[in-house]
Amino acid sequence: MSIGNSPEDDRPSIEDDEPAIKNDGPSIGRALQQARIAAGLTVDEVSSSTRVRIPIVHAIEQDDFSRCGGDVYARGHIRTFAQAVGLDPGPLVAQYDDDHGGRPAPTPAAPLFDAERIRPEPRRPNWTAAMVAAIVVVVGFVGFTMFSGNDKGKSHSSVAEGPAQQKPSKPAANPTPSKPAPKPTPTPSDSAIAAVPADKVTVKVTAINDKSWISAKDHTGKLLFDGLLQKGDAQTFQDAEKVDLILGNAGAIELYVNGKKIDSKFDDGQVERLSYTKGDPQVG
Repeated sequence: MSIGNSPEDDRPSIEDDEPAIKNDGPSIGRALQQARIAAGLTVDEVSSSTRVRIPIVHAIEQDDFSRCGGDVYARGHIRTFAQAVGLDPGPLVAQYDDDHGGRPAPTPAAPLFDAERIRPEPRRPNWTAAMVAAIVVVVGFVGFTMFSGNDKGKSHSSVAEGPAQQKPSKPAANPTPSKPAPKPTPTPSDSAIAAVPADKVTVKVTAINDKSWISAKDHTGKLLFDGLLQKGDAQTFQDAEKVDLILGNAGAIELYVNGKKIDSKFDDGQVERLSYTKGDPQVG
């Protein structure tokens, strides 16, 4: 006979025998890092396109969201990061909410009787302002009447003088009725930007086959556009000297440079860095 716990107490519990349920899928940071590498983007390029600082991008890829400044900013960083690398941000934000306790419950609205109780008293009419407005209207009407009277007097005097007499021109002998000139028929152009200014660089980018992330800068390095083009979207850029492009999925892009179509063939998923100047398009 044993003293203390019974034999049943020494047996392992059912909960201890059950294996812990683990999520075999990649973490949020791992999924974003793999998508960035697959898109051929560096951390610097993602930081430039999302406006998220480089240390925060590194921390997110390591599943460290303490640098984001709170759950609201962390969700926003995850969403913009996912869009920049071509991922659907919805499942990642939902996974973040599951790992961090979900979204906060909305604040209940105040009861109706509280709103009635704090309703402000109706304002009394401002008779002084009404009188001032009436005086302004009367003065404006009098001024308009006097101005109209002066204009009428001037118009009568000018009519009395009459225009200068002109000699009648001799009519042409046997006048022939002239036929109306035919309307010119517009000649269709090869592209919507065929008539581009010769003193500038004009680049039109269209996503025709699939979506693609693009970045465009002028000759000073100023960022003109940085984001994701969905299929069918287009962007046009102009600069006085040069336009630099980065195409995340070059095989899905159609290019027109200075009114001419670029016939270069790029592969799907291929990252291309291009530069164009004035005149005939030349890849830099």
